[in-house]
Amino acid sequence: MGHPQLILQSERLAFSTWSPSQIGDVIALHGDLAVTQHLSGRIEDEADAKRRMGVWADEFEKYGWCKFRVMRKSDGAFIGRAGFGLEQGEPEIGYAISHAEWGKGYAQEAAFALRDWIFRATDHQSFIGYAFTQNLASVHILKKIGMQFTHTDVDDSGKELSFHKLTKEQWHG
Repeated sequence: MGHPQLILQSERLAFSTWSPSQIGDVIALHGDLAVTQHLSGRIEDEADAKRRMGVWADEFEKYGWCKFRVMRKSDGAFIGRAGFGLEQGEPEIGYAISHAEWGKGYAQEAAFALRDWIFRATDHQSFIGYAFTQNLASVHILKKIGMQFTHTDVDDSGKELSFHKLTKEQWHG
């Protein structure tokens, strides 16, 4: 990714692609165990950040979406990343908000904005989302944006995941 490209905006948030110079934001976000406890489950380093940014650049080039850089519109501050990845052949919604920004409704706002964007700006007819069953806040957001529970599964570490799906037909945008 070269120069960041603004992709969408919500009331308080702006979503853009990444530039290589923003790797420090990814390192800081994923270097916080409070943030990664329900993602990789470990503190991530610069090599992990480079890998993530490479995946996001590839996904944006191939699909027109990725895990976008999320900034607060009022002051331009980086607050996290949110967008879509590819899971089981379908777009998969995901978000990670800086721990200092938790409790302000940013993850929910991002999820609503992304839900509407993917159905308005792309040809995708559905997307999935999943979270560790014990991550009640994230499971709540998936339900709040209208996603329907489909099943649970267990990941490689033995933790239970709650899977959800939303189709364009179910969406009332």
